[in-house]
Amino acid sequence: MKYHASLAALLAVTVTLFAAEPAPAPTRPILGVDRAYMDLAVSPAKDFYDYANGAFNHVAIPGEYASYGVNQEIDERSFAILKDILETSAQTGGPKGSIAQRVGDLYAAGMDEAAIEAAGLKPLAPYLAQIEALAAPADIAPALGRFFTEGVDSGFRFGVQIDDKNSTAMIAGFAQGGLGLPEREYYFRPDEKSADIRQAYEAHIARMFALAGGPPEQAKAQAATVLAFETKLAAASRKLVDLRDPEKNYNKFKVSELAGVVPGFDWKGFLAAVALPASEESVLVGQPEFFQAFAELTKSEPLDTWKTYLRWALLHQSANYLGRAFVDEAFAFYGKKLSGRTELRPRWKRVMAAADGAIGEDLGQLYVKRAFSPEAKSRALAMVKFHLEAMRNRIKSAGWMSEATKQQAYRKIDSMRTKVGYPDKWRDYSSLEITRDSYVGNAIAASAFEFRRQLAKLGQPVDRTEWFMTPQTNNAYYDPTQNEMCFPAGILQPPFFDEKADDATNYGALASTIGHELTHGFDDQGSQYDAQGNLKSWWTDEDARKFKERAELVAQQYEAYEVLPGLHIEGHQTLGENIADIGGLRVAFEAWKLATAGKQLASIDGFTPEQRFFIAFAQGWRTNQRPEQLRLQVTSDVHSPIRWRVLGPVAVFPEFYEAFNCPPPKETWPAIW
Repeated sequence: MKYHASLAALLAVTVTLFAAEPAPAPTRPILGVDRAYMDLAVSPAKDFYDYANGAFNHVAIPGEYASYGVNQEIDERSFAILKDILETSAQTGGPKGSIAQRVGDLYAAGMDEAAIEAAGLKPLAPYLAQIEALAAPADIAPALGRFFTEGVDSGFRFGVQIDDKNSTAMIAGFAQGGLGLPEREYYFRPDEKSADIRQAYEAHIARMFALAGGPPEQAKAQAATVLAFETKLAAASRKLVDLRDPEKNYNKFKVSELAGVVPGFDWKGFLAAVALPASEESVLVGQPEFFQAFAELTKSEPLDTWKTYLRWALLHQSANYLGRAFVDEAFAFYGKKLSGRTELRPRWKRVMAAADGAIGEDLGQLYVKRAFSPEAKSRALAMVKFHLEAMRNRIKSAGWMSEATKQQAYRKIDSMRTKVGYPDKWRDYSSLEITRDSYVGNAIAASAFEFRRQLAKLGQPVDRTEWFMTPQTNNAYYDPTQNEMCFPAGILQPPFFDEKADDATNYGALASTIGHELTHGFDDQGSQYDAQGNLKSWWTDEDARKFKERAELVAQQYEAYEVLPGLHIEGHQTLGENIADIGGLRVAFEAWKLATAGKQLASIDGFTPEQRFFIAFAQGWRTNQRPEQLRLQVTSDVHSPIRWRVLGPVAVFPEFYEAFNCPPPKETWPAIW
């Protein structure tokens, strides 16, 4: 999905046992500006989303999807290529250790339903035995560490990342986690809908324990235990808004200090189990108060509670790799209840997503040969160049910003790096053994491989060539610690980008990609990182105050939007993405003007070039969402729902109103960028 991760994450990206799932087949050609999707009876000033996409609003969402639109249409073309790669590799194979062998064997294992059913829970037996063998509270920390090395996250998050305040170094870090519901507030909201979800979640846990062989009454009691335990974790967790403050979440301690900062947890046992190198003197602890509460739970909660919780964590994260009963049960809650989907996606798509998560750059090497030309890469890089120039102009014209701060901002733009299409250096999976013997075994092996790969970064220079998305991914990101943007080949596809399309279409459609990611470097989070990627203030106090004043107006703008009856967007939770959406559109519009300066631009299909720019932008978000998905997004996501990612940016954009000859809005407020 085009949600664009900003990568201001607390921990480095790691492979998990859950992977995103793909989408349905397109029914018609994909064009940048398509009249068939528009409702020209709607005033663009009244509802520009419906003006551009009103006819598409009536398209039914296929049962297997929580939302359906342009992203899924784009994805399907990539999935067709990937399916052919996977099936061909599974049929022909390759020498042991080759890309074809790994890709083919992982896909074959995932598609062998009979073998998966026959194996049952046997692949998990060693891990269940480890849990059962816990004999005392002192065993908990080492057990958690061992689980992390196998890719099973329990209780919290642990990984390796760039040090936010020393962007040339890698460091190990800890962050809150351990919840099965989307985020902490799901455990506490008093409304009827939230209570219903908690009840359904508890029933889901009970059914999972029953599927694992537990008697019904025991499974029910275990589910209550898990929910009560997770509620205690949630109570100690920070809210989403607080997790967006990088300074507050940067807490660096000496390893020798951990026992004093968070007493009661066996740090020595945990760090030995994960094999943290003895040379690592410091770690980051994102939310110390969470870990203090977590340490208390290792003493206050009965050992049986911990065993029950760890069994649940293992079943929860393995479910989609087990037999059909586990897959169906996981889908019943996470797919149907939370997202509103009514049908499970075809198995080949689910296995393909798992392969993408496990050996994504193996697939990527084969994918880009067929889906991304050198000409496309060249044109995309040229577009980035104009966006950077446009952002520089936006900063120059920002009357509220002092010259001293502008000079620092220019340095950040001049230092920004761009990755387009695919990596220059491919990831080496040669030490990862993939076989046709066990699907869940392959998933665990891939997670363990990724954990070791991440840990090996400690003590090494930061690898600036590494990608945090696979080339076939339909998404993009900005990483503040590396001050870089990344645009995989999977998103540089029609209608977002077409090397043969007119500039108005390409710049408009990619406003929510290139312009968006670039603006992330100057949103409420990215603006706290300097040109070298260090979490360091480069603003004058007065400029910082003015920035926050304008940001607060953006928060108020979005909080006024009612998504469902009584459900409004949370303006501060979504602030960074909203700033990037608004600024991204403005930057893209100026970049388009720079790219076409001196050119004669003609109307096409009855629309002026300016109108085509804005229509392409709006149609780039063309999507229908289920009410359940809307509610889930508003309550657990840092992005605004899709309709408002169009309406918000054009709300106070003079060039938009001029393009459609509409009266300007009655209410206006100053832009940030």
